[in-house]
Amino acid sequence: MPFYKKLGNIPRKRHTAFRKEDESLYREQVMGTKGFSGMQSILYHHDAPTEIVKSELYADCHLEYEEQKDLCHRHFQTDFESNLGDAVSGRQFILGNDDLLIGVAKTTKSMDYYYRNSEGDELLFVHYGTGKVESMFGTIHYGPGDYIVIPVGTIYRVVPNINEETKLLVIETTSWITTPKRYRNEHGQLLEHSPFCERDIFGPEKLETFSEKGSFEVRTKSRGFLHSHFLSHHPLNVEGWDGYLYPWKINIRDFEPITGRIHMPPPIHQMFEGHNFVICSFVPRLYDYHPDAIPAPYYHSNVDSDEVLYYVEGNFMSRKGINEGSITLHPSGIPHGPHPGTIEASIGKKETIELAVMIDTFKPLKVVNQTNILEDFNYKYSWAPK
Repeated sequence: MPFYKKLGNIPRKRHTAFRKEDESLYREQVMGTKGFSGMQSILYHHDAPTEIVKSELYADCHLEYEEQKDLCHRHFQTDFESNLGDAVSGRQFILGNDDLLIGVAKTTKSMDYYYRNSEGDELLFVHYGTGKVESMFGTIHYGPGDYIVIPVGTIYRVVPNINEETKLLVIETTSWITTPKRYRNEHGQLLEHSPFCERDIFGPEKLETFSEKGSFEVRTKSRGFLHSHFLSHHPLNVEGWDGYLYPWKINIRDFEPITGRIHMPPPIHQMFEGHNFVICSFVPRLYDYHPDAIPAPYYHSNVDSDEVLYYVEGNFMSRKGINEGSITLHPSGIPHGPHPGTIEASIGKKETIELAVMIDTFKPLKVVNQTNILEDFNYKYSWAPK
């Protein structure tokens, strides 16, 4: 989806000699997806990206999932104490399947290594905190409400601002993340009825080139394991690049809600899509304006998708007992909907002030072992008469 962008110095024509002041060559790298037919960018390095001096297996990333339990709605409270990890090592995954992993990370610690997910794109949603993501494509500063899309294979690290905690909702995929196809024309431009446009999308702000030598670690996630690669040069040694593949951000508050006279279904909130999943943004919006409208959502049976909601802030008008940072799972196969009393309470209301991220998956999600310490076990009974 991102449009053409260029940062730094590049030669006039691709695949031609591009020399430094000492007449040695910059090392050209074509970084692309789907073979050579997908999105790609061309980067020019001071040193070859293949130069490593040490390689070792770092850790097993396979997750253990709980055995099948009763089919029910579930609620996980993620407002736990920060661990000692950073934005990658501190990730606590809660749900997952073959297409994606969903978790959170709370950290004040800068990464003292670089990271590369070679299994798929990542989406980092900033619940709170400020800082920056440093990558081979340049630096992106982040703040509350930012979605940061990091393409597969991108070397990066997250640096929170000093003395400030960052909390991230983390979505790791085994595919790609882009904008909904129905909002784009055949050339990739966002259409007039899209709830956001290119003006809301920001790529790397500044390319910082580091040409020093030393020992630098890049941890690469691939094939279910984390691999440690040590370079004798800085991994962010790019002199310039151009193309369509690069990290980018968009803020949830730049999503312009679609409203109607009667209640509109969840696809109007969609912001991203990937292989077998979609991601939606619930933002402050006017309620339905038919004189007899019921603003609260109707009960519905999501028979072919699991629904996950991450609650960011606001009143969450159709839910009770939900806090900021809560994650709910409404699995396929059984109906779900508003809590008792919320339908009646919504009638006559003019607007809702809420922020939430919804993830719908088209394959069932599994719950990661040892997340029971985060779970509200009474949630599944919260619709029952008192």
